[in-house]
Amino acid sequence: QVQLVESGGGLVQAGGSLRLSCTASGRLFSINAMAWYRQAPGKQRELVAAITSGGTTNYADSVKGRFTISRDNAKNAVYLQMNSLKPEDTAAYHCNVVGRIGAARFDSWGQGTQVTVSS
Repeated sequence: QVQLVESGGGLVQAGGSLRLSCTASGRLFSINAMAWYRQAPGKQRELVAAITSGGTTNYADSVKGRFTISRDNAKNAVYLQMNSLKPEDTAAYHCNVVGRIGAARFDSWGQGTQVTVSS
């Protein structure tokens, strides 16, 4: 079992910045992809950004140029630096980690951290 703990959400004015963190813990696992998703009230969950074990990144068009995803493999952590925040970025942000425990694949989700951007 892999547990994810997220932090860094909060309330910020439009144009401000926040940095989200997510750390994975558990026994004898290896991580492949790490990602951040978000879900606003009444909307479907959407991919914000993802990063592979090799460092290849992928971003939603709506956040390109404003958000940066990074990871620290030694700490089993993934980060999301969010700059130039807009009210439409308001959502619950969830960390997602995919990897293996032995031969078995796992797909874990964090509990979510709320980001609220005021206009």
